[in-house]
Amino acid sequence: MNISIFLALFRSVRSKCPNCGIGHLYYKYLKLYKNCNNCNEELGCFRTDDFGPWLTIVIVGHIVVPLILYFEQEYAPALWLQASIWIPATLMLVLYFLPFSKGVCLAILWKTKDKN
Repeated sequence: MNISIFLALFRSVRSKCPNCGIGHLYYKYLKLYKNCNNCNEELGCFRTDDFGPWLTIVIVGHIVVPLILYFEQEYAPALWLQASIWIPATLMLVLYFLPFSKGVCLAILWKTKDKN
């Protein structure tokens, strides 16, 4: 069956196998299963090293930087207050988006079958 890239991306963002959409991608926070537990599709061979974190940085940067600039322009809070708000917020957003970004990377590599 020929799966479209959009379906593979949708399934992977949901942390499901890009092939069947049923099996799980991760057995820990970011550790991929070697094979899908439903359709036995090989998943562990794909190297998703740097693209996931890069995509996460881009997404979180586009969320956090405008907010920081807005609050600085409108309210000009003290630096200690901004640091105590924006550093934890950024870390939480990065940790939230990282599995989704890694799933996107896996879906792209899976669809193109680039196992290097």
